[in-house]
Amino acid sequence: MASNDLAIVIRDGFPVSPGHTLIIPKRHVASWFDTTPEEQRAVIDLLATVKRQLDDEYSPAGYNIGINDGPAAGQTVRHLHLHLIPRYDGDTEDPRGGVRWVFPHRAAYWKE
Repeated sequence: MASNDLAIVIRDGFPVSPGHTLIIPKRHVASWFDTTPEEQRAVIDLLATVKRQLDDEYSPAGYNIGINDGPAAGQTVRHLHLHLIPRYDGDTEDPRGGVRWVFPHRAAYWKE
């Protein structure tokens, strides 16, 4: 897996799809908003690198990118990590709305 001076990459221990990967700052920090601009750039730089690696290894049809920042947002590990989740044609019946499904009653806005 990849790394740079300020961040590392690991595969998720409980993946939601093949190739689900985490990008993690090396400094212990709970929130994206507590990272330095340099740490944010390091994470984003690795995001592009890992995306290319996953394209080569798994050939996904798309990606979800996300951070659960704070307990109210579902954060269970109090060390910031960015999820890069490969998506595949047919992995869910209707992928429209993507991350909006954290609130299922608000996700399908196109049906209203």
